[in-house]
Amino acid sequence: MNNTHLWRALGRNTIISIILFGALLGLLWVAELIFPSVTLLKWHDPAWVVGIPASVIGVAYILTVRDPQNYTGFYAGIIMSILLGVQFILQGGYDSAFLFFLVFIPFQLMSIYKWSRKKDDGGASFEPKFLDTPRLFLSLALLVFITFGDYIIATFALYHDSLTDNVLVKILSGLLISSSFLANYWLIYRKTDSWLYWVIYSLAGIGLFIIIRNPFSIVLFTFFLVINGMACVAWIKATKPENLYWAASFFKK
Repeated sequence: MNNTHLWRALGRNTIISIILFGALLGLLWVAELIFPSVTLLKWHDPAWVVGIPASVIGVAYILTVRDPQNYTGFYAGIIMSILLGVQFILQGGYDSAFLFFLVFIPFQLMSIYKWSRKKDDGGASFEPKFLDTPRLFLSLALLVFITFGDYIIATFALYHDSLTDNVLVKILSGLLISSSFLANYWLIYRKTDSWLYWVIYSLAGIGLFIIIRNPFSIVLFTFFLVINGMACVAWIKATKPENLYWAASFFKK
């Protein structure tokens, strides 16, 4: 597959994403007409408005890198990260803005570099693989460590409450950060596990926004769950039996 075909795939996925979000916004508008007391569309909120193109481009990014050979999606991922960083600044979430600007964008640049090559650093074919068992446990330990670290930061720097207040909100918020960090990192190396972390990210978002009663974000993260789940299934199917490693018992081929 040459670069022209890769860029065309990104263009098609962007159009698909625009159509999907157009339909989603249309349904939410109809829901507001039927239930006037429910506010789903917040066009008066600059952060919310910035989040719409960020989400559209983000879905195009996911649909494109669903193909383990198509690195062009990461260019969309960089634009998405810039927009999300701006959104979090407008919302006062400077920790998340830091994450997008100084962590995710470099990760995505590294992904472009790695994915555009035919071989990995050892000269082997660069294709989807699950983590080996030691890296699996290291990754899970990092998930817990980052989640706990964010819990402490949220308690003493953001909420200024006690460790026993807003427990579920702070756990889910930390899980959003830790799972998206690991998902972005393992994508650099074409690890199929990255999509499992994106699924965790989507589920954590749904749970968080149910608790804080944000109907639009509940719908949005449910949408993300479907897209990320589809990409996860596609990558599992694209992973050769010899590259299943820890997942061999779960996804026998």
